[in-house]
Amino acid sequence: MTTRVSFYVLAEQGDGAREAFACRLVDKAWQQGLSVEVRCQDEAAVQGMDELLWRFSDRSFVPHEVAPAGEDPAPVLLARAPLPRPADLLVNLTADLPVDFIRHGRVAELVAGDEASKLAGRERYRRYREAGAELETFDLGRS
Repeated sequence: MTTRVSFYVLAEQGDGAREAFACRLVDKAWQQGLSVEVRCQDEAAVQGMDELLWRFSDRSFVPHEVAPAGEDPAPVLLARAPLPRPADLLVNLTADLPVDFIRHGRVAELVAGDEASKLAGRERYRRYREAGAELETFDLGRS
């Protein structure tokens, strides 16, 4: 089975835009019954996503926890490194290509609207293509 990688190119710039969109994407995936791993760059980013998932919407609650999780983990896990069990959806908020992306059914790559983010996104796109992933792009900055 080939891993599908979806690139979401945002109009907004900066990590805050990526994190806000990640919350909406994670909420939608969880409501569809998918398990989700949100891969963060460092411990500060993990803690930031944890806080954001608690307060991003007053109409929604996303059951999540910071890895490592217990025996009965929440459907959404926040982590800095690959987890033992693959998720249905890996949301990559790091600057790197996840070394274990092939284990997940789907990967979401979020690219902010600034040029540095786009350049890094293009490099990850190239590396995914070389690895044989099924790629798709959603340009959310276009009307």
